[in-house]
Amino acid sequence: MTYGSGNYRYEVVEGWGQIPQLGLASGVACDSQDRVYVFNRQPQPAMLVFERGGTFLTSWGADIFKKPHGIWISPNDEIYTTDTEDHTVRKFSLSGELLQTLGTVGQPGPPGQPFNQPTRALLSQSGDLYVSDGYGQSRVHRLTPDGEVIVSWGAPGTGPGEFNLPHDVTVDKNDRVYILDRGNLRCQIFNANGEYLTEWGDLRSPNDLFIDQDDVIHIAEGGQRITVMTLEGEIITQWGEKGTNPGQFSDSPHGIWIDSHGDIYVSEVVSEKRLQKFVRV
Repeated sequence: MTYGSGNYRYEVVEGWGQIPQLGLASGVACDSQDRVYVFNRQPQPAMLVFERGGTFLTSWGADIFKKPHGIWISPNDEIYTTDTEDHTVRKFSLSGELLQTLGTVGQPGPPGQPFNQPTRALLSQSGDLYVSDGYGQSRVHRLTPDGEVIVSWGAPGTGPGEFNLPHDVTVDKNDRVYILDRGNLRCQIFNANGEYLTEWGDLRSPNDLFIDQDDVIHIAEGGQRITVMTLEGEIITQWGEKGTNPGQFSDSPHGIWIDSHGDIYVSEVVSEKRLQKFVRV
């Protein structure tokens, strides 16, 4: 079966990455060699690493992670993770060496300050660190790489610049900041100073957003759907249906990443062993 349409059509790879350690797969990302890193939440929090073909390589971080949430890998192969139980943003090498910890482990930041159950962290092309923050407060932070706050914005609500669970942050090549405002079923877009620009509605509980090398957006939606769209918000294709068969989504696509071949990886967190690879055809 083929999913999507036009130039964005995919076929599922049945059984990809299905190993005994795989449980609730919170997030997924690829390094520069297209190795795949799966942020496993349960039963054992850890980072699971696979070859592109699905062969399991190694795992690490079981002694560090509490409740894995977001993962992002930089072009320089630095791994950024968020942990919603211990309120941290961490940076790792590909081998799992801990390079940096931001936030106070096990302690939420003061109201409006980093971090209270952060959901995702990444670097912009200008080198600033952005964090969506998150389950504990409706906030977005732009920081220096060392963790100093440059600007912070957001409050609970439904208006422009307000959030009901900022679940993901992504920054494009023009430093436009995309925030998946999950509880409000929308994506809000800001400039680097946190000034509201526009928004896209009618999303199904959006969880994760990835911009590929052709500047095309892919959104994993909790309503069992993948949406592919331009940077201007024009929908290219949408696909997905609820179910447990290969190619279907059991409940909540939570993480999404596109490798250098244009293949899609989707992780889910409601049911165990729901990690799928879709090959672009």
